[in-house]
Amino acid sequence: MAQYGEAKGAYTGLAGRNNADLKAWLAKRPGEAALEPDLPIIDPHHHFWDTPGRGLYLLPELLADIGGGHNIVSTVFLECQSMYRKAGPEAMTPVGEIEFVNGISAMSASGNYGPCRVAEAIIGYADLRAGAAVRDVLEAELAAGGGRYRGIRQGVSWDGDDRIGKFASRFVPPHLVLDTKFREGFAQLGKLGLSFETWQYHPQLPDAIDLARAFPGTTFILNHVGGVLGVGSYSGRRQEVLAGWRKDINELSKCPNVNVKLGGMGMTSFGFDFHERDVPPSSEDLAAAWRQYVEPCIEAFGVNRCMFESNFPPDKQSCGYTELWNAFKRLTAGASAEEKTALYSGTAARVYKLIVP
Repeated sequence: MAQYGEAKGAYTGLAGRNNADLKAWLAKRPGEAALEPDLPIIDPHHHFWDTPGRGLYLLPELLADIGGGHNIVSTVFLECQSMYRKAGPEAMTPVGEIEFVNGISAMSASGNYGPCRVAEAIIGYADLRAGAAVRDVLEAELAAGGGRYRGIRQGVSWDGDDRIGKFASRFVPPHLVLDTKFREGFAQLGKLGLSFETWQYHPQLPDAIDLARAFPGTTFILNHVGGVLGVGSYSGRRQEVLAGWRKDINELSKCPNVNVKLGGMGMTSFGFDFHERDVPPSSEDLAAAWRQYVEPCIEAFGVNRCMFESNFPPDKQSCGYTELWNAFKRLTAGASAEEKTALYSGTAARVYKLIVP
């Protein structure tokens, strides 16, 4: 088993096509007009990076994506191992990511880059396996965040199928969240009023349930509808996988401290073939494929604990930004105005303590 740490070489889960090829592919479908263009949206999950393996995705790239007609009023940045400090204690290197993103946030807050408040909230990373000592890292990130830092994500995605490893950005041991030292570190989050983004694969949802029950006072955000796999040994078993996933989602929803992000389904690990098509999918195609994940989550958690997310640029491997939000709006065509407000901005504003649109 690989040791915990950054994946080296094999990782393709966020990369796929390079930027030039991806842009050319997305251009093959004429752009759709944004549906319900006045509906305020808080995008609660996107990344920034500039690395040889993943390419470039910074403020200009995000602004180009959100400029397709949807009313994106603010966004939340999620950690992605970007711009870590080169020097200093290893435990403190992730503070560099907070410093980096807070600079972009300040640029956006100037108003010189449009009305959207980019990275109005920041989610960082700290290794909870350090136990109580992780508090020093969390406090340093709080200080670096300039009032925008809200919590951490520590991805724990693991699967026994070696073919799944290329979709994860870190190698982790199984059942990491059950580790005593990890939980000692986790306890520091609640003391500082910080949240936890849980990112794992669907077979690990029972571990997430156990963790959420153990820390009922800490806000949890389930990433990407629980990380349903449709590749490797899970390929061709979608309905079987969905049955088990739905059971675990219903159980997790009984934890009132857990919220869920509706998105991430454009990642190739979900097992759809959109990225292999000659022409990108339409929003109708996306809505038809994603309905089986979105509707059970809303049914289980309710609109006030669900929030749509773009997960860009990883989901860009399957579709354009405008088409992604159009797909979500097609799925909520029958929802009330109050329900739409919750799903597109209200839940995110509450969870991340943002300005209500």
